[in-house]
Amino acid sequence: MLDLTSGWQRCWTVTWCSPCGSVTRTVEQLRREGLAGAGPVRRFSWRRDQRHRPGLKFLISTGRLHGFESLAESDLLLALDFAGEVLEVLPQPLRLTFGTVVGQREHTPDFLVRSTGGVWLIDVRPAALLGEPEETAFAAAAELALACGWGFAVAAGWRGHVRTTLDWLSSRRRPLSDPLGVEAGLMEAAATPGRTLRQLAAASTCPPVARAHLLHLLWQRRLGVDLMKPLGDQSVIVPGREALP
Repeated sequence: MLDLTSGWQRCWTVTWCSPCGSVTRTVEQLRREGLAGAGPVRRFSWRRDQRHRPGLKFLISTGRLHGFESLAESDLLLALDFAGEVLEVLPQPLRLTFGTVVGQREHTPDFLVRSTGGVWLIDVRPAALLGEPEETAFAAAAELALACGWGFAVAAGWRGHVRTTLDWLSSRRRPLSDPLGVEAGLMEAAATPGRTLRQLAAASTCPPVARAHLLHLLWQRRLGVDLMKPLGDQSVIVPGREALP
């Protein structure tokens, strides 16, 4: 459905908000100039009868509140915060006007994420709600990302246990004091292969406190766990990448 004939990068346009006002550039110009100083291209709104649920989410990674327009977007922000490589998140970063075989269309991607691994343009849409209009818009966003040297992804859903696990870990994401000194013992014990969460907690001088610190260490990635499976007492805990020499 996309019109990708020769010279399309000079025909498709991108609009964003800068401190000096609205800015519109072609994709070719954006590729050269970048999005320095960009802010959300549209404001977030709240009203009593709306079907989606917008809000603001605080990210440890950036130390700021970031807007989201649905619970699915909120879930993505939590996952990005846990990933630990995020440097900046910009919601509603730009409006893309692109050509199709039947005329021009517009699309506003949900997030632009700058991380230690590069820049990612991300759209959020539950898989059950994906149709031809969304697929065409996401394909256009993917072409824009490719032209600019960014990655592109669509967050269309999560494994059943992911939300619960991340919510559990995030309960201990903020700075945590350690007056009993249990973290050093947990880190040392986790170096022994095959130790489970239950075994590490039970071996501590204060198991209930140790469990809270285990979640904190997992969020900080000083300890690691296979999140392809639900997190529980039988989960094997290993030294995380932040703790490896």
